[in-house]
Amino acid sequence: MLIAASLMTPAHLYIWDEPLNYIDVFSRMQIEELIQQFQPTMLLVEHDVQFREKIATRVVEMDVLG
Repeated sequence: MLIAASLMTPAHLYIWDEPLNYIDVFSRMQIEELIQQFQPTMLLVEHDVQFREKIATRVVEMDVLG
């Protein structure tokens, strides 16, 4: 799983685009727990409101017109 590998690689900033797409519930719970435990600095693009509310400390919403 690339998400786990990403978290195991030390970084100052993690940038993830829709990390929960196609992830099963058990893996999702583990990912959420790891993020909450280690609190890495992350920039996420995520449409899942529950994940965003559970993980994010700050949210920037963008409205694209077109």
